[in-house]
Amino acid sequence: MSTPRIEPGGLRELGVVNHAISIVAGKVIGGPRPNIFTTLGRQRRLFRAWLWYSGRMMPGGRLPRHETEMVILHVATLRACEYELNHHRRIGRRVGLSPEQVAHTGDVDWDGWTPREKALLAVASQFVEKRDVDDATWATVRTHLDEAESIELLLLCGQYDSLATTLMTLRVQPENQT
Repeated sequence: MSTPRIEPGGLRELGVVNHAISIVAGKVIGGPRPNIFTTLGRQRRLFRAWLWYSGRMMPGGRLPRHETEMVILHVATLRACEYELNHHRRIGRRVGLSPEQVAHTGDVDWDGWTPREKALLAVASQFVEKRDVDDATWATVRTHLDEAESIELLLLCGQYDSLATTLMTLRVQPENQT
C-alpha cells in the first residue's frame, strides 16, 4: 500500500470531539488511536454521523455479534482490505469466532459453517460481487432471518463494502505501519 492520501489528523484537524473519540477508541482496542478515526474524523460532522450509523449495526445490531463479524470479515476478504481484516480478525475472535472460522471467512463452502452462517456469507458474496442477491440465495437466508434482520444484513454488507473502498482509496495505513 502506498502512502496515505490524507494523513491521520491530530487535535487541530479533528477538533476536540473527534480527537476524544479517537483516544477512547484506541483505549478500547488496546492500541494507538485508530487511523480510520483519525483520517475519517477530519470530516468532523460526517464522521460522527457515520460512527453513529455504523454503531447501530456493529456492535448495536440485531444480528448476533459473531455473525456480524463473520460477515464483515467476509466482505473485507472479498475486497482485500487489509485495514478491515486487521481490526476485525481481532474483534471476531473476541466475540466468539474460532481461529478456524476467522481463517475461513473467505470460504462460503467451508464445512465448519452452519447452514445459517453459509446463507449469510452467500448473501454477502453476491452483494459485493454482483451488487444483487439471486432469488434462491434470498429465499435461503429468509428461512433464517426476519425482515428487519435481512435489511440489516444488506446494509451491513453495503457499509463495509463502502468502507473498504474508502479506506483503500485514501490509502489508510494499519496502525503498525504509520
